[in-house]
Amino acid sequence: MRQPLLACLFALGLAGCGGDANDRGVGAACAADDDCTEEGQRCLTQFKGGYCGISACAGDVDCPDGSACVTEDDGMSYCFLVCADKADCNDNRPVESEASCVSSLPFVDGAMGRKVCRPSRGS
Repeated sequence: MRQPLLACLFALGLAGCGGDANDRGVGAACAADDDCTEEGQRCLTQFKGGYCGISACAGDVDCPDGSACVTEDDGMSYCFLVCADKADCNDNRPVESEASCVSSLPFVDGAMGRKVCRPSRGS
């Protein structure tokens, strides 16, 4: 009885420690900068539903943990949430402004087999 309880408490403790970038707002929908919780993030309103991230990054070092610096079609670089599939992108986004998990954007520091959550353009 003690082992399952300890295992459960251990798992809950891990879930509460540190968190990932998505928990901190990277990739979340937003209407204003105050909606974004990670230091230095802005609400990137050029993307549908807004997108909490950082623009004009020079590399991954400029991005919060769990996100990567990529170059968009507009020539600008942004910190976008790293993902494995589309579900990873939309925990904090409404259905009408879902992001896609893509590997097609140029990664400033190299793709290294990664994908990012790419929001749709528009408001």
